[in-house]
Amino acid sequence: MLRRWSRRPAAAGNPSALADATGATAGPAAGPAGPAGDAGMSTVEYAVGTVVAAAFAAVLYKIVTGDSVVAGLTNLVESALSSTF
Repeated sequence: MLRRWSRRPAAAGNPSALADATGATAGPAAGPAGPAGDAGMSTVEYAVGTVVAAAFAAVLYKIVTGDSVVAGLTNLVESALSSTF
C-alpha cells in the first residue's frame, strides 16, 4: 500500500513532524544534516575515505613496482610466450 506523507499544520505543535493520511506521525524530522551533532559528518567520512584510498593506492604502487614483482611478471610473460601449444 502506498502512503503519502504530508507536513502537519504548524498549529499542531511540531511543524517539522510528518503525518500520514491517518494522522499518525513518523517522528520528528531531523532535517538534512541529521541530528544536531552530525552536521558535516558526511563530508568528513568522504574525506577520510579518500585519504585511506590514496594511501592504499600508494602501498599497492610500491608493491607492484618493486623489483621482485617486476621480475616475477617478466618471467611469467616470457614463459608464456616461449611455451609450445
